[in-house]
Amino acid sequence: MAENFKSGFVSIIGKTNVGKSTLINNLVGEKIAAVVNKSQTTRTAIRAIVNRENSQIVIIDTPGIHKPQTKLGKIMVDTAYKSSENVDAILFLVDAINNKIHKGDSIILEKLKSQNTPVILLINKIDLIKKEALLQIIKNYSELYEFKAIIPISALNKKYVKTILNEIEKCLPEGPPYYEKDEYTDQTERQLIEEIIREKLLKSLSDEVPHGTYVEVEKMELGVTKKEEDIYNIEATIYCIREGHKGIIIGKNGQMLKKIASASRFEIEKMLNKKVNLSVWVKVKDNWLNQDEMIKKFKL
Repeated sequence: MAENFKSGFVSIIGKTNVGKSTLINNLVGEKIAAVVNKSQTTRTAIRAIVNRENSQIVIIDTPGIHKPQTKLGKIMVDTAYKSSENVDAILFLVDAINNKIHKGDSIILEKLKSQNTPVILLINKIDLIKKEALLQIIKNYSELYEFKAIIPISALNKKYVKTILNEIEKCLPEGPPYYEKDEYTDQTERQLIEEIIREKLLKSLSDEVPHGTYVEVEKMELGVTKKEEDIYNIEATIYCIREGHKGIIIGKNGQMLKKIASASRFEIEKMLNKKVNLSVWVKVKDNWLNQDEMIKKFKL
């Protein structure tokens, strides 16, 4: 381990659909979180681990801040704020498209003001605005808070990764790593598989259906093919809140479900580096978003 090695935790916080999951995947260099152009994609606090020569940075991806309409929504918002407590730095991600400060961003900023934690402001989607507009956004935020750093970025572009990680590293205390060097997330393989299937589900369906769905891996066993090759036999269930939604997920002659399962299997095989036999079912659980027993898995 290098002399003066640093380690610590940093959380990413921001409104829904500002690019948090895309950013965290680029910072880590691995697929950790589902990336979809829909709001409320991330539901739990996901830890990702960046191992550098002189530091280990544990980044916490959090659910997007929104006005909750269900018990699950409230848990998601509570999780986001709790994940930003007792960390060494906070990445506050905002959208550059509107040069006025959004009400939701103002609410988050007021919460951050009550914490004695360095905050790095990341202004995302700068590729979609003019330089004059960006300068105005920087001025607007600078007048409200003394940020540790302000970094304009495009989360889709990996060229900003080193700058962000360097700024985070400045905020970390000296100390040994929390995880082994080859680890990049605290998610289990089952959780990563659930994320993959849910991402393919979100990408394939209309806006109405996905927020009432969640995925659970029921079985994951390593077997052997007839050719003596390792193969994972995985069984997963997609839960939704209405019979009508079940029909949409399955699709005509089962084509939509086949599409989701096929895309999921392809990515799971890449992740596990083994063949996969994936079986996916769809079941209805009425109003599960407000049932304490069902949503407890999403609590921090």
